Amino acid sequence: MGQRGAFPGVTKSLNRARVAHCIGLFQCVGGVFRSICHNVQIGRHDMAGPYRLNDKPGTAVSQIPTLDITRFDSDRDAFVAELGAAYRQWGFAGIRNHGIPQADIDAAYDVFKAFFALPDETKRKYHVAGSGGARGYTPFGVETAKGSKHFDLKEFWHIGREIADDSKYRDVMAPNLWPSEVEGFRERGYGLYQALDNLGSRVLSALALHIGLPEHFFADKTNFGNSILRPIHYPPITTDDIPNVRAGAHGDINFITLLVGASAAGLEVQSHDGDWVPFTSDADTIVVNIGDMLQRLTNHVYPSTIHRVVNPPGELARQPRYSVPFFLHPNPDFLIDVLPSCITEENPSRYPEPITAHGFLEERLREIKLK
Repeated sequence: MGQRGAFPGVTKSLNRARVAHCIGLFQCVGGVFRSICHNVQIGRHDMAGPYRLNDKPGTAVSQIPTLDITRFDSDRDAFVAELGAAYRQWGFAGIRNHGIPQADIDAAYDVFKAFFALPDETKRKYHVAGSGGARGYTPFGVETAKGSKHFDLKEFWHIGREIADDSKYRDVMAPNLWPSEVEGFRERGYGLYQALDNLGSRVLSALALHIGLPEHFFADKTNFGNSILRPIHYPPITTDDIPNVRAGAHGDINFITLLVGASAAGLEVQSHDGDWVPFTSDADTIVVNIGDMLQRLTNHVYPSTIHRVVNPPGELARQPRYSVPFFLHPNPDFLIDVLPSCITEENPSRYPEPITAHGFLEERLREIKLK
């Protein structure tokens, strides 16, 4: 069946989207995990302490762990060891007791849903052509996973960091757009942005300790990061033979991604054996995964794992899906140069030439013809 009958209410948008562009979704090399991602027994207190690249492998866990981040204060050594081991094996972990009130998350979801319910012509007022989707609205039919023939079944909005007009980063970090049609969009949307930014900083602190860096190593490298909050709307699917999926297999570009809204079925993570592992978290859990920039900085010690959002079966596909990932980026001028502590004889540097975070992002955007 063609696209016309597949998505009531979005056919007009799809017909106008004549060319599907890749948006920056990249796969890491399949053999990475076997060579550097040791399988480690999760939960063993005797593993506390800095990561060593030559640690002997333990027993692999069969599912992606969910950890209580309050243990970063109460049981730090064990928490750091368990979190680091989870990322070395999976590139993913669930974080609970994160401290972000559910009421704040729900309020943000309410304004995001209200925006996506607006008429197509209203939403398109906030689409900035040629910007690579840096700020504002990106319509259906644009984002396509690298290597896919079919665009992803989604529309989304980008909220970026609020910085002063005289900031040295203003030329690479555009001002935000705020839809006047939705009351409270700016307050609730940016409030969630700040909360996830703070949570991401705590996760990075734990990851720094795990590889022998100071706790606050990342603090001055991400305080002006070009991070993005992306509310996403996946429409109902009303035909069984549509070739598109909600989000094709991809890896993220940034340092880490924090996903609010993984409690709906569909997210799948590719294991180092190539199997697709469903990851449906509890409602109070935020999913955090490694991106390509941190993979490069750590010489693949922390792998950027391929993941996707598949179409659910049966009647579940007839329901819309919403999710809100936060892509935490380093400062635009941060130099991504492989950390010496992540280089060994067995794992030599894979990236002899450093690159700035902004240069890395621009390179990816050019590769996918968005720049």
